[in-house]
Formats: sequence, structure tokens, C-alpha cells
Amino acid sequence: MGNRGMEDLIPLINKLQDAFSSIGQSCNLDLPQIAVVGGQSAGKSSVLENFVGRDFLPRGSGIVTRRPLILQLVNNKAEYAEFLHCKGRKFVDFDEVRQEIEAETDRITGSNKGISPIPINLRVYSPHVLNLTLIDLPGMTKVAVGDQPPDIEHQIRDMILQFITRESCLILAVTPANTDLANSDALKVAKEVDPQGLRTIGVITKLDLMDEGTDARDILENKLLPLRRGYIGVVNRSQKDIDGRKDIRAALAAERKFFLSHPSYRHMAERMGTAHLQKTLNQQLTNHIRDTLPGLRSKLQSQLLSLEKEVEEYKNFRPDDPTRKTKALLQMVQQFGVDFEKRIEGSGDQVDTAELSGGARINRIFHERFPFELVKIVFDEKELRREISHAIKNVHGVRTGLFTPDLAFETIVKKQIRKLKEPSLKCVDLVVSELTTLVRKSGNKLGSYPRLREETERIVTTYVREREGKTKDQVLLLIDIELSYINTNHEDFIGFANAQQRNIVNKKRAIPNQGEILVIRKGWLTLHISIMKGGSKEYWFVLTAESLSWYKDEEEKEKKYMLPLDNLKLRDVEKGFMSTKHIFAIFNTEQRNVYKDLRQIELACDTQEDMDSWKASFLRAGVYPEKDQVESEDAAPADTFSMDPQLERQVETIRNLVDSYISIVNKTIRDLMPKTIMHLMINNAKDFIHSELLAYLYSSGDQNSLMEESADQAQRRDEMLRMYNAIKEALHIIGDISTTTVSTPAPPPVNDSWIPETSPTPQHRPSSSAPAPSRPPAVRGPTPGPPTLNPIPSFVAPPIPTRPGQDPFTAPPQIPSRPARIPPGIPSRRPPGAPNRPTIIRPAEPSLLD
Repeated sequence: MGNRGMEDLIPLINKLQDAFSSIGQSCNLDLPQIAVVGGQSAGKSSVLENFVGRDFLPRGSGIVTRRPLILQLVNNKAEYAEFLHCKGRKFVDFDEVRQEIEAETDRITGSNKGISPIPINLRVYSPHVLNLTLIDLPGMTKVAVGDQPPDIEHQIRDMILQFITRESCLILAVTPANTDLANSDALKVAKEVDPQGLRTIGVITKLDLMDEGTDARDILENKLLPLRRGYIGVVNRSQKDIDGRKDIRAALAAERKFFLSHPSYRHMAERMGTAHLQKTLNQQLTNHIRDTLPGLRSKLQSQLLSLEKEVEEYKNFRPDDPTRKTKALLQMVQQFGVDFEKRIEGSGDQVDTAELSGGARINRIFHERFPFELVKIVFDEKELRREISHAIKNVHGVRTGLFTPDLAFETIVKKQIRKLKEPSLKCVDLVVSELTTLVRKSGNKLGSYPRLREETERIVTTYVREREGKTKDQVLLLIDIELSYINTNHEDFIGFANAQQRNIVNKKRAIPNQGEILVIRKGWLTLHISIMKGGSKEYWFVLTAESLSWYKDEEEKEKKYMLPLDNLKLRDVEKGFMSTKHIFAIFNTEQRNVYKDLRQIELACDTQEDMDSWKASFLRAGVYPEKDQVESEDAAPADTFSMDPQLERQVETIRNLVDSYISIVNKTIRDLMPKTIMHLMINNAKDFIHSELLAYLYSSGDQNSLMEESADQAQRRDEMLRMYNAIKEALHIIGDISTTTVSTPAPPPVNDSWIPETSPTPQHRPSSSAPAPSRPPAVRGPTPGPPTLNPIPSFVAPPIPTRPGQDPFTAPPQIPSRPARIPPGIPSRRPPGAPNRPTIIRPAEPSLLD
């Protein structure tokens, strides 16, 4: 294999990957991508093939790589390849991989040199690779050929920038040795995204194809055109070698022999070649891994700490140990009691933000649902007056009464008090339902022991049902106590004299426990209006004792309308076919327009609960449902309007007395009901769980059968112990990597201003005396070929200092050199270099051939 330089890291990474795989997590090392950038036919694909150690990329002259190839290397025992577009198919023969790449390229781009930014995704599994991502990119070009678009240069450039802009991408800037390095598009585009030079490594290919007598020694020694991380020279297989199926191992051996035998490179042969390039990248990966380890370590340590408490219980775990079962039973019952109490008291570990639960729902029953039920039964005004009239007449019998009878008052009051039984019992039922739900939710933590959970829920629910009966008896007893004695000396009772003084006109509405100017309710409602008149819209409604107002929003700055509550009634409206909202209407009993030219306005709520709550609020404001008006209208002519003035005064007096006394009873019942339920049911249930549940469990059956673990719990325990040990092992491996690997500090910055910033083609200094020759001064040997045919030389020569201050890197004329002597006219002094530039030119230095 050709990637021996990376094999030192493979065991370390494999250990980490194995440790993380055992706990079901990914290692998240996020090893850098390696992208090769360069011109066409610079040898980019050959460099990549050396990492994999296989022939699998298309080769040839011109533009061969016409789509980005994202090559993912995966360390694996078996060796094969997979394409993303050929899911499920494994390629064992890498010649077939090359053919598939060519076929897939032609499928998108056509066969006439077209390009496409759509990448080909190839995954290679091998025991000889690291988990890396290599990217083979199309070569940069300037002239469109075949089906290529006119802006081919910009398209390829944008395609390359998509990949190399990422901070985790190492850039191999590939330049052939037989072209001018100062014109390297690869180095130019690399500098744009990596101005500090921390991610860029210069790769010089085709050193064996340089003209005889020339070399790239000064470049490779990073003296002439320096990069921060320097240059590495490689010798790839020629097209003839590839066609002749020359093995990569043999090619690497030939490359090694080339560097050791070449007189210009033998002194730095250890720093040249594919093996050294892989070693350099290996060190980059090592640095990256070491930088990533602290974050991994802290993540693992936090996981370890979170597991330690639970694992402590399992470390000496023996499933059949009776002591353990007894201890677990005690802990589970105790936990159940604590959880039940927390859910009621509202201090649970996890607060539900989606809906009301536990104690909050019970509180809502006490202070919203129950008062609502009470308000609903006392609003029937005209029916009540008719009953009072009948009672007065029946008390007097055949006589015509002169005084208002007390017995009529007591009869009506007791009838109203008896109506409190139904809503009071309904309140108990609602609380029992909530407690049953709480018992079930609190039992979730007993899920490890299904029999224990089932038995616990049965025992506690049975106890709650028992307490339900006693609570209902007590509630009925409370109402019977109210019925047993009508206390007309109560401090809040208005008394007979005050009742007589009250004027019927002023007695329009009774609002229990509310001042007439207080706001009863605020909230959003949808006002339903036909589309012709503006359509439905949400407004912020404010209901007071006197009016219903609506505003644009809850800031209540822009009032849309204020509707007085006089003579208003409620009626239900059926939902539309597609409507999900609940609708009720408000109308005027005197057939007047309520809003604009509307006889009624329809208001919509999202839920039935909201609508019931709004209706209760309207009841408290004295706006009653329509049905009560209709029912009482039938009897009104016979009873109400036929009353004589004396009877009417008596009815009004008793009505005021009843209203005053019932409000006292309502206040008492509203106060005592929550206390009764809390004492007899909820607090008793909590005490039962803490003090008696354990005894009931012991008496209900065999302890061993109760404490049988569920299969899920046993599996969870084993997984937790395995994860705990795996995390400890991973932390140990990370410690080993930290101590066995060494980070190499980044080289100091160099002055790389020689790389052009804006134009890829440097400006040549005009010369009228001679054309630019094609050999650098370090070349030993004759100059073959006419120099005018190749204005871009094989390698940039050191500058000829013609005047002080001249920029030494603007591609000056280049002078051929001959062995053993200096060409005439070339000054032997050093050219003026840029500040801090480590440029060393040795034109007179004897070569190893001399």
C-alpha cells in the first residue's frame, strides 16, 4: 500500500472509534478534508491515488476530472468501494470503479469535455486507510473546449472555492515542475482562502519531466518563492507507466530512487516524495486530533459524572439477592410517595409547559369550574320570582296576607340551597379523576417492576375511591347543615328593613363578590362578521359589570367599540361545517341593533372550556342565556303581571332576602368545599401512601414476584454498565493519545507576497534587447529549443537586479546557465530581496556534478 505514513495513526483512531461505537456514539473527531487544487494535468488525481494505494481514478491528457469527486476513506477490515448513486452495490475490482466514475461523469456532463458542479460520492473501505475525506477537483483552465461554457474559468474557480473555504480543509496546491510557479493558479486561490498559509502545502509534481540540466532545488528548499509550510516534491507515474499497469509500490520505489540519485535533490531526499507528503499530512491530522481531544474529554467526563450515581447502585448488583429486593421495594415506595406529593404541591422535578397537570388542575377545579357550576344554578331570575309568588300565596292559604311571611323566605332559600348538592358532588368527581391520573403518572417511575407498579396503582386507586365516598358524605352533610338552620342574624345578611328599601329599578343584576366597576374578564375572542362587512377578526375583549369593550390588542390603547350590557342575552350558535371554533351570540331583547347594523354579534372561542368560562363571566355580569327569558315569558302574563302591588313588594322583599342569604351560603360552600376535599381525600391519600402502602404491598402477595424486573430494565442496566465502562476506556485511550502523540508547531510566517492577488498572470518587465529565455540560473546544462516559443518558463528564475528598489518577483527575463561558469553579464552579487525574505541565491555555487 502507498499510505504507510498514516498507518501509525490508524490503531489510535481505531481504538477511539471502537470505544465510542461500544457506547453507541460517533467519535466526532471530524478529521480534515484534503483537497487537491491545481491546473489541468498537474497530477492531482495521481497524488490522491497514492493515499488509497489503488488505481481507480480516470487518467489522460486534457481535462479528465470534470466533476468533483468526494472520496470518503473508511477504515474497515474488508476492502471494497461503494458509490452513493449505486446504493447496495459493492465494487471489489477498482478498474470497475474507474469505469463507473467515467460513466457517471458522462451521464451528467456528456462526453465532449463538459463540466458539472454536481459531485460524485465514492466511499472506499480498506484496512489501510484513515477515516478521511479526499476531494479530487477539476483542473483550473482558461480556455473553453468542446461543450464547456465560455465562463469555464469562473465556474471551476467557484466550484473549488466551495470546498477549500472550509476551515477543516487542507489544501494541496499542486503545480507541475515544468511550468512557472509564479503563475500558479493553485497557490493564488489557496492564498485567498488561507492568507496565513496554515492549511496550504505546496506540491511540486513532474520533477522527472523537467528539461535536462534544470532543477527545482531552490523552490523545494523554500528559498525562492516561499510558502509557510513549504513544498514537497513528488514523482507520479507517467501515462506510459499507467497504461503499462505499473504497480503503485513499484512507482513509489522508483520515486525514492529518483530523489536519492538526483544530484540536486539527494541532500533533501528524506523530505521529498509521496511518503513524506503522507507523513506531513499525518502530522496535520495528529495536530487536529490533539486539538479535538480536550472537547471530547470534557464531553465524556460530563457523561461519566451523570452516569456514576445510577451505576453506583448497579456495581454490586445481584438480581436474586433478597436484601436488594427489600431495599429496592422500600426505595420505590418512598419514591412513589415523594413523586405523588410533588405533583400535587407543584414542586416536581420536571415542570410541564404544555398543559396544566397535577395540583394545578385540581386548583382550577376548586376556583374556576366549581364557582362556574354554582353561578349557573342561581341565575334564573324570573323563575325565582314566580316561585316566591307561589310560596307567599300558599303560606297565606285562603287568607289575604298583610305581612311578608318568613316561611316563604325559608322555603325558597332551602330550595336554592338543595340545588348546591349536584355541583358539589360533581366537583368531588372531577378531583377523583385528577387524583387517579396522578397515581398513574407517579407510577411511571416504577416501570422497572411491572407487578409492583400494577399492585401499587390498584391499592392507591382503591383507597382514593373509598375516600371519595366519605368525602361525598361530608359534602352532603355540609349542605344539610346549611339547610338545618337559616341564620338570619349573619353579619352579612341585609335584614328585612334593608330588603324593603331596595328599589326594583336599581336591582338589575346581581354580581356575586364583585364591585360594579371591576373588570370581570379579559381575553382574545374572534368577532364573526360576514365577509361583506369586514370578515372575522380577533380582538382583545374586556368584560366589566357595565359593558363589553373590544380593542385592537392587549395594550388596550385602540378601542374598537364599547357595548353596554343593558337588555343583553346570550344564545348558543351551532358550529359551521368546517369550523373548529365554539361560537355563542349576544343579542338585545328589545330587538335593537347591537353593533353597527347587526341584531346580534357572534363571538368564537378555540375550546369548549374557554366558551364555558366566558359564559360564566357573562352570568356574573348579569347577561343570562336566552332560554331562561323564553321559559319565563310563557308564565309571565299569568303570574308576574297579574300581581297586585302589595304582593309585588313582598316578592321583591323576599327576592332581596333570598339573594343576600344565598350569596352567604355560596361563599361558605366555595370556601369549605376545597378544604373538605383536601382534608378527607388528598391529604389522606398522601398519608396513606407514606404510612400504609408498604404494609398493603407486603400483604398483597409474594415479595419476589412483586420485585421481578422487566426485561427492559435488565437490558437498560446492562447497557448503562457497558456504557460506563466504555466511557472510562475511551478516557484512558484519550490520555494515551495525549501522551504518545506530539503536536508540531506551525512554521513561522513567510513573506508570500510574490503570489499574485488579483491577476493570475504576472506582468513581465518589457525588454527590448532580448527575449525571455526559458531556464533559471540554477540550471546546469545547455538550453534546448528556441526560447521565444515558451514565454512562461519551466521554473521562475531569480530576478536580475537592474536597478535599486526593483521588485525581485515580477517575472524578469531569465538567463540560461552553463556548467562550471557564470554567463557573462550576470552580476554575481545577491539581488535585493524583500524585507524578512529568506531568499538565498547561489549562482556561483559548485554543483555536485562538478
